[in-house]
Amino acid sequence: MVNQELKNKALHRAKIIRGQMDGLIKAIEAEVYCPDLLGQSLSIQRSLKSLDAFLLENHLRTHVKDQMQKKEDTEKAVKELIRVYTLSNK
Repeated sequence: MVNQELKNKALHRAKIIRGQMDGLIKAIEAEVYCPDLLGQSLSIQRSLKSLDAFLLENHLRTHVKDQMQKKEDTEKAVKELIRVYTLSNK
């Protein structure tokens, strides 16, 4: 079951990041000073980390919570969390 409000928030954040990327591409094309480009890039990375945290929190509060309440889905939830943790540390 999809929570439409959470979906809309995630889409909004992703669209903001897309706008930031478009701005960075234009800045690169315009040969903006490198430290300024790096500042934009780091800002995008922070935005992505914020989106990641939002998506993970949503997953924990909805899907994982439901999976942990169903004994047969507990192992699936644990494996998903390990996979997400592993990905986040690469």
